[in-house]
Amino acid sequence: MTGQNGRVPLTRIARATPQDNTPLSAGSVVTIGAYDGFHLGHQEVLRLVRDLADARGLDAVAVTFDRHPAQVVRPDSAPLSLTTLEQKLELLVGAELLDLVCVLPFDRARSEETATDFVNSVLVGLLGARMVVVGADFHFGHKREGNVSFLERLGADLGFEVLGLGLIAPETDPLHVPYSSTNVRTALVAGDVEGAALLLGRLHEVRGMVVVGDRRGKELGFPTANIALPIDTCLPADGIYAGHFRGSDGDWRNCVISLGRRPTFYEEGAELLLEAYLLDFDGDLYGQEVAVRFLSKIRDQERFESTEALIEAINSDCDQARLALSHP
Repeated sequence: MTGQNGRVPLTRIARATPQDNTPLSAGSVVTIGAYDGFHLGHQEVLRLVRDLADARGLDAVAVTFDRHPAQVVRPDSAPLSLTTLEQKLELLVGAELLDLVCVLPFDRARSEETATDFVNSVLVGLLGARMVVVGADFHFGHKREGNVSFLERLGADLGFEVLGLGLIAPETDPLHVPYSSTNVRTALVAGDVEGAALLLGRLHEVRGMVVVGDRRGKELGFPTANIALPIDTCLPADGIYAGHFRGSDGDWRNCVISLGRRPTFYEEGAELLLEAYLLDFDGDLYGQEVAVRFLSKIRDQERFESTEALIEAINSDCDQARLALSHP
């Protein structure tokens, strides 16, 4: 996507603190959100922000946070994360639609900030907002006092317009399920990684570090990379999946993914483990920061009565994964 002069915007990332008072933009169209997952609905919003900014000769700006606000406000019920901050920023910048991504730290002090102070310090002071684009159900500020109507009242005095948007749904979906981070999580919890991908516009990806496991996969003839993930990572349902693996060399390789508690060897209550068996690969992956993408589900986790039965199932899993991965 290009701006009004045909150029692709060079997106800046600014990590702003409450002490920052140097303006980041002389005038902007601003959207605000957690942007967890950066699904297709988010992308449509950014296209609209880009178009509105170009029509007015302003910067296109997204304001997001270094963590999901719910992790601070209601940690016991906060949603699991679809993307790390690093992933989210890569996606926002990679969309090539923004002039600026403003990352705000969200801590206890931020959660107690009044909606008026947020508008004055961030939207007006830092970003020179001339238009604010948010979801129709957007709330912000201490005790969620701010909403679209609140923004409209302040905007009338402070010189910015407000546009509240409803959820966007795929035109081709007969069920008309809206694009939303919640619906992505719902699909993943059901093991529907393909449905999640339709909402995301890409395969669901998780990132972590390869750590030493119990080496049981090597004993079975299928050495796996055991991947330690951030504790708030949103994962699909337990099962066996076809997917892709990226190591420190940056290459994507086909793999079979096992997500579960290894019921053949452990009783209920065992630690959840993500393992990736790389097809047609032999190498040392320990200590690498890696990424795994889920393409399709092969089967549920099962408890097998013998090691031989498990090995037979793994061979079948590899065959099915190769078939799934052979289709573009």
